[in-house]
Amino acid sequence: MPDILTEEARAFYCRTVKLLAEEEIPFLVGGAYALRRYTGIVRHTKDFDIFIRRGDYVRLMEKLEAAGCRTELTFPHWLGKAHCGDDFIDVIFSSGNAVASVDDEWFEHAEAGEVLGMSVLLCPAEEMIWSKAFVMERERFDGADIAHLIRAIGDRLNWQRLLRRFGPHWRVLMSHLVMYGFVYPGERKQAPDWVLGELMQRLAADTQETVSNERVCHGTLISRAQYLIDIKEWGYQDARIAPGGPMTRAEVEHWTASIEGQPT
Repeated sequence: MPDILTEEARAFYCRTVKLLAEEEIPFLVGGAYALRRYTGIVRHTKDFDIFIRRGDYVRLMEKLEAAGCRTELTFPHWLGKAHCGDDFIDVIFSSGNAVASVDDEWFEHAEAGEVLGMSVLLCPAEEMIWSKAFVMERERFDGADIAHLIRAIGDRLNWQRLLRRFGPHWRVLMSHLVMYGFVYPGERKQAPDWVLGELMQRLAADTQETVSNERVCHGTLISRAQYLIDIKEWGYQDARIAPGGPMTRAEVEHWTASIEGQPT
């Protein structure tokens, strides 16, 4: 993967990693670099994903600005960027739907790895699955990444933690496990039987409960564009904002405004 990088990009990434280490700012490397470690898939990308706690964001960006970078808080609820010339780094502290926030557990279960010749910690596979599972846009669907992760390391994933991570959104995990069994019929055991069994029990119990009259659409948690009609025209509450939702109305409006010019 490093071979596709320009010398300028490689130097920028390495400087950033060294700065983080020198300033003792905890960070994880994710994206294509982590996916390659777990699955062997080499994906040629032009960005570098750094995951940090939200509380470390301001200090990190101040240090990068002092080092000559141009920084921006692109989306205050989950993402910032640091630019150096034509190259940039994504500084991530949550997910686009604000569900998968980077917390202490990301660091407790991180895996040691090597990126660009440097020793780093990689995002845990469980947290990668958790955050990727909600990416179901028309222009991007991360289901294949999840299937490849389960195929490669499903036998050593912490499934109990993964179930807990999804919490009330367990149907999202279930949907990916059902698809995994379709994609890899001969390797279904990589996802333990008890996990799908537990989820099927939850589904069965749900069907016995009284149907709620609450008009809420959870589709906005998996696509910021495709369920806007439900909110704007059909009178559904946005699950991102509805009581207990992870985002404020202002955050949703900013996140939605950025859709312009992208495939919907």
